[in-house]
Amino acid sequence: MSMLNRFFRFVRLVLLLLATGLTQATPLVSRLTPPSELFSTGRDYPMIARFLPDQRFDLQATVQPDPGQTITRFEFAVDGVPILVPASRTSIVTQGLVKGMPRDTAVVSLRAYSNNQPGKHILSVTATQSDGKQARAKGSFEVVPLLTGDGRPARNVILLLGDGMGITHRTAARIVAKGYSQGKANQPLAMDTFPYTGLVMTSSLNSIVTDSAPGMSNYVTGNKAANAQEGVWPDETLDAFDNPRVEYLSEYLHRKFGKALGIVTTADVSDATPAANAVHTANRSAGTGIVDQFLDDRELTGLTVLMGGGRKWFLPNRDDSINPQPVNGSQRLSGSDAILPDDVVAGWGAAKGDRDAGRDLIADFQRAGFGYAPDAASMTAVAARSGKLLGLFSYGNMNVAYDKIAGRRGAGQVVNDFGFPDQPMLDEMARAALTVLAKQPNGFYMMIEGASIDKQAHAMDSDRWILETLEFDRAVEVAQNFARQHTDTLVLVTADHETAGASIIGSANSSDHAYDGTATSKDRDQIVHVYDSAGFPQYQIMPDGYPQTTDIANKILIGYGSNADRRETWRSNEKPVMDDQPFAAHVPLNTYPANAGARNQGQGFSITGQIGGHSASHTATDIPLSAFGRGSRLFTGVFDNTEVFFKIGQAVTGGASPLQDD
Repeated sequence: MSMLNRFFRFVRLVLLLLATGLTQATPLVSRLTPPSELFSTGRDYPMIARFLPDQRFDLQATVQPDPGQTITRFEFAVDGVPILVPASRTSIVTQGLVKGMPRDTAVVSLRAYSNNQPGKHILSVTATQSDGKQARAKGSFEVVPLLTGDGRPARNVILLLGDGMGITHRTAARIVAKGYSQGKANQPLAMDTFPYTGLVMTSSLNSIVTDSAPGMSNYVTGNKAANAQEGVWPDETLDAFDNPRVEYLSEYLHRKFGKALGIVTTADVSDATPAANAVHTANRSAGTGIVDQFLDDRELTGLTVLMGGGRKWFLPNRDDSINPQPVNGSQRLSGSDAILPDDVVAGWGAAKGDRDAGRDLIADFQRAGFGYAPDAASMTAVAARSGKLLGLFSYGNMNVAYDKIAGRRGAGQVVNDFGFPDQPMLDEMARAALTVLAKQPNGFYMMIEGASIDKQAHAMDSDRWILETLEFDRAVEVAQNFARQHTDTLVLVTADHETAGASIIGSANSSDHAYDGTATSKDRDQIVHVYDSAGFPQYQIMPDGYPQTTDIANKILIGYGSNADRRETWRSNEKPVMDDQPFAAHVPLNTYPANAGARNQGQGFSITGQIGGHSASHTATDIPLSAFGRGSRLFTGVFDNTEVFFKIGQAVTGGASPLQDD
């Protein structure tokens, strides 16, 4: 047959196939959840999705049908065995998807699946479209076995998280608080005395550099979340509260062992770290829906203590569809509220939710049996008499230790300007929380966050984040002392990531040139001391545990590796940058710098950053984790942040090992 004849025969075959529709693409599964390398790349390593025995999680697939077709049914199977659940726990969603998805794309879900069989499993999905054609895909997940251990499980778990606290933040706090003599620290920090330490890898599902939402969530689900998301995996829907879920440590421990949950933070309680212990959402900023779920789903998490800032989300607001302006400090808005899909409600037993900007959430907490503390003066007494505790000490984030301590010493301009002069310190909050949680018959899991180590490192305000780290370490000491008295308690100290690429350069002595705006490179070289000339900064520590002043001769000098442009005077900043909470009515907005870039205008030395904007960024640097108490031997080596979940699970269920000596 000639070449020309072969060509014409090929053309006729193609035309025939087109006429009969045989070249039409088959339906496609474009996403399969839980995420796996088997689905994404065809490899079976590394294992991405891992679970404790009987830990619950959602199964989901995004299916793109042929043009003109729709997905009519689907089936998930594990190791070839179909998963049979009531129809109420499944759904096919074709509306409200992200832009760019092909027409009639379907997101199919099966809620709250669990598996008790340790080992690797193959997950498959088969989706059928309206003409009978099928799309198939497979992935993998692992159920991690729990070992018998030594038979001495941890009854209580306290996870202290210094948000953004890398090794430099810990070292700087030690230098300032304890001092050095001839090269040796005079005393260790409380966290320095923990007997076991490891290094944690912190990346999120979609980046080597995590934000705080997955930074916390990864610790307490055993699975990677994407940036800005907590307790969920990504999907193609726009709804921030319908993403596929994975069960939190708090939910697992409450469901399996009846343990209570405590959350203590110096941030707004709706912020990423506290929320990523109890609330499932793809939007870490959905404040109204987040705080409502703290209360409404307390039967799932065992929530018993919630303390921090964020009162603005709890106060009733008028209907924001009529008037979106805050009322009496309230920022409850229907647009950030949540109504859960029926399959999530049926599968997880979660509350349906409502768009109720007018809800008085503080009153609802009180009706649910929570004692309420609005300030430091009332907190201890409320904790002593209550079985449950809600403390809300500011509208947004609490003021930082630097400014709270100044207020207690009689220089309370900042805390007065923000309208909350009587805010507790983090160690006081930790002590009150433990007073309540110690009453729980089945033990507890508590997360304590020093939130503004991160926030002040973002602002490149070295003096403020150092004092935040000191405040955090005082809370560590409270937890450690509790564990000494209750020896079945595990205490962990770590961070979700490092912030700002902080490093200790040496020391600095400021000069008049730093304040008249004429500082040059020569002036900088006279101010900044490295190597031998750095010496040992010596701070005078007051009875309250904090420096008399941070503006000493030869003060510690911090540099930043992920900084934005700023002006530096090498002196403490009189005022912090503006925060998210409103000032008292008498305070003009322009009295505080809007951001770090606006600080020290006309003063100091200009420092060029490596990133845009006015804020330092997170880094992908490994961070330390220190462990004390029952099961602490498990936390050594270098491990992923998701491994912490399984180590805690081992400590709580079976103990650490036959050799454990704690």
